[in-house]
Amino acid sequence: DRQFGPHVVNNHTRALKRSLKGLKQEGFRYIYKLNSLEEINAVEIERQPLWNNRKQDHGPFDIIGDVHGCCDEVEQLLEQLGYQVRAATASKDSFWNFPTYIHPNGRKALFLGDLVDRGPRILDTLKLVHNMTSAGSGMCIMGNHENKLIRKLDGKNVKVTYGLAETLAEIEALKRERRSQDIQEIQAFLKSLISHYVLDDGKLVVAHAGLREELQGRGSGYVRSFALYGETTGETDEFGLPVRRNWATDYRGQAMVVHGHTPVAAAEWLNNTIDIDTGCVYGLRLTALRYPEKELVSVDAARIYREPSKPIGPIEKDNIGLTAQQVHDDVLDIADVLGKRVLHTRLYKKITIREENAIAALEVISRFAANPKWLIYLPPTMSPVATSKLPGLLEHPIEAFDYYRQQGVGSVVCEEKHMGSRVVVIVCRDEATVKQRFAIEDEGIGICYTRTGRRFFDDPAMETAFINRIQQALSAANFWETFSTDWVCLDCELMPWSAKAQGLLKQQYAPVGVAAKQGLTAAVGVLEKAATRSTQASDLLSHYQQREKLAQQYVDAYRQYCWPVDTLDDLKLAPFHILATEGKVYANQTHEWHMQQIDKITQADPDLLLATRSKIIDVDSEASCAEGIRWWEALTTAGGEGMVVKSMDFIHRGQKGFTQPAVKCRGAEYLRIIYGPEYSLPENLNRLKNRGLNRKRALALREFSLGIESLERFVNRAPLREIHQCVFGILALESEPVDPRL
Repeated sequence: DRQFGPHVVNNHTRALKRSLKGLKQEGFRYIYKLNSLEEINAVEIERQPLWNNRKQDHGPFDIIGDVHGCCDEVEQLLEQLGYQVRAATASKDSFWNFPTYIHPNGRKALFLGDLVDRGPRILDTLKLVHNMTSAGSGMCIMGNHENKLIRKLDGKNVKVTYGLAETLAEIEALKRERRSQDIQEIQAFLKSLISHYVLDDGKLVVAHAGLREELQGRGSGYVRSFALYGETTGETDEFGLPVRRNWATDYRGQAMVVHGHTPVAAAEWLNNTIDIDTGCVYGLRLTALRYPEKELVSVDAARIYREPSKPIGPIEKDNIGLTAQQVHDDVLDIADVLGKRVLHTRLYKKITIREENAIAALEVISRFAANPKWLIYLPPTMSPVATSKLPGLLEHPIEAFDYYRQQGVGSVVCEEKHMGSRVVVIVCRDEATVKQRFAIEDEGIGICYTRTGRRFFDDPAMETAFINRIQQALSAANFWETFSTDWVCLDCELMPWSAKAQGLLKQQYAPVGVAAKQGLTAAVGVLEKAATRSTQASDLLSHYQQREKLAQQYVDAYRQYCWPVDTLDDLKLAPFHILATEGKVYANQTHEWHMQQIDKITQADPDLLLATRSKIIDVDSEASCAEGIRWWEALTTAGGEGMVVKSMDFIHRGQKGFTQPAVKCRGAEYLRIIYGPEYSLPENLNRLKNRGLNRKRALALREFSLGIESLERFVNRAPLREIHQCVFGILALESEPVDPRL
């Protein structure tokens, strides 16, 4: 150890005592002096959250943009938001002797800073905000103008520009005998303001100039600087103002970020961020965002208090009619979908998309899919009913009724299962709606696409005529007025099956049928001749005659779902779900409601639109279940594919989570197409009865969750990449190794 003289300790002690006086100037807010050994031993160290950590505060909030001394507009906006004025509680000679506002429902006004400079009532604005924060009905964060005012009042060398002169003039007009004390109170209030807040369990972040995800909830000089001033390139524009980097274009955070700082002509969402500084001091509007409702409320400025340094909100000619989010979404980033990803949905907390599945989906969606802006939903796969215990049958309705009864479902809806192609149909009222809502131009008023995201029609003219017919039917049924919408997304089945399955017919079904018939017919002919010579051939002949009959049944089964399609009149569209319209996803409605609404639409054009037959069954009633079985038998005997059984509620939650949204129960002859001509032979059927459904059912639940999530994100105007992640996820899950016959 080194030896020091006594003077070293004395000098160190004196230097320490001198430095204590300047700690506040260095930015230390809380200073504790321990003067004795007893005080030191009595110290307990407790961890305190950062001042910006207000995650326990859930609101609701009314977040108000840059005020800049426009106190008249603040008062008007607060009244419009439902706040009530309260008389001043401070003494008459106090600087804070000013009314305050309180919301009867406990809402809080949250000011985004820049209260001062430029406007006509700067100190009144400070008084109002201070009193609301003191009363617990308001909160406030610091803006760059408050920071500049603090430095000026602290005696720093600050240029009196950008409206600071108006603030200093109001301070100078204070009564001389109280001015010094009033300035101290102003300083104390402004210095108490925090650079940003993280609120509502991290779901909401407010910062004057915004904040990148990695900076949220942290404390440092850089974080504070970013929150107050944003990020600049170091360049200046033609107006002499710093060129700002638009951090929001790259924002991918989970938290909603609400900010101001840069005046805009209209508040718009971009990547879950929004700038609500709508230039009140420049004669535009003062805007508030209601949280969590995400509703914008604004009041017009009484007049132009100051001319802006540069034009506010220039609009590029090519982007007129598009939102900032739509302009930004014009190009998707492959990094948002590739690799292993975990998607969070409302119904299914975590859905993992494996990297190899994502690669398979990328191949399909990048080469064959329609414009991704149309792809707001893909239909999920559907599980069959549990294997029937009855002899000679693979599927039977009783297993469907048993499943839903065990899940606590009282009533189910049985819907006729059409043998066609599953399609999603989006129809808009006009092309203006297509541009405004989907950011698409020159692609008509809608689209019909398959469950893999490909356009159904190869002929654009036929697709246009098809969509126009549906649009006319919707108009004739007063759909647009009834649902207060200009667009709709429908889940449908399009017949005939052969219209899109020509490849399967030519490459799989027809060759099997032709080969089986020719080979077995020849074999039967030979065996018939052999049977006349020997009785030993009779058993073999009987076996091959049965196989010949099964082959003919196989051909008859797929032929009844095929007919030529030359014109639009040869098609039949059977809608069965109204998925979404403007502002609404109809997963909260019962399937009975969906059938009733769709029946009204199909009546407007029965030549093209087909109403789906359905039946409501009480699964707790043996008589009702027997009626459902008879209905299924009648459908399948008449050549129908079978039926789909759904819980009455679109989404039903059982004891172990939500149940299968639907299970299919297919007829014996239709299953011959799926499993092959001879599947019904006892030796084959017994083997098929051992099929496993767990993986298929888990897949159906995950895909259904992603489908509902993608619709909800679109309706809530989420960024296209977030919608696309769900749609892409469904397509990726389709490449999971599951028996395609299920």
